[in-house]
Amino acid sequence: MKGFKVTTNPDDLDIALVYAFISKTYWAKNIPFETFKKSIANSIVFGAYSAENDQVGFARVTTDKATFAYLGDVFVLEEYRGLGISKLIMQAIAKHSELQGLRRFMLATSDAHGLYAQFGFQDIANPEIFMQIWQPTVYE
Repeated sequence: MKGFKVTTNPDDLDIALVYAFISKTYWAKNIPFETFKKSIANSIVFGAYSAENDQVGFARVTTDKATFAYLGDVFVLEEYRGLGISKLIMQAIAKHSELQGLRRFMLATSDAHGLYAQFGFQDIANPEIFMQIWQPTVYE
């Protein structure tokens, strides 16, 4: 996408911007800042930037870099939506050298199934084998 780029350098992140967005989402509402910083430190991060180097999007992947990965915290700032930035982020994730050959790559989404399907994600064929500890109010 012309005029935008994605990097995986955590030093490039606008931490305040990413935290301000993430801490208001339905999936991480009120996440403590220290918890958020720990999540960044333990993930491969993908920042999307304008030609002026303003951060416009973000995603992170938690992984063992061999067999499993989980994609989370994906967003594009509202004023930059519809420009293909989410696809640019997903292309960077799909091509990342440490995310190749994984046995399982998962994510959870309430509204972006069409985007992720373009990159090979599918509904879970056998959800009955999965279990979880779900604490949706953990940050309250």
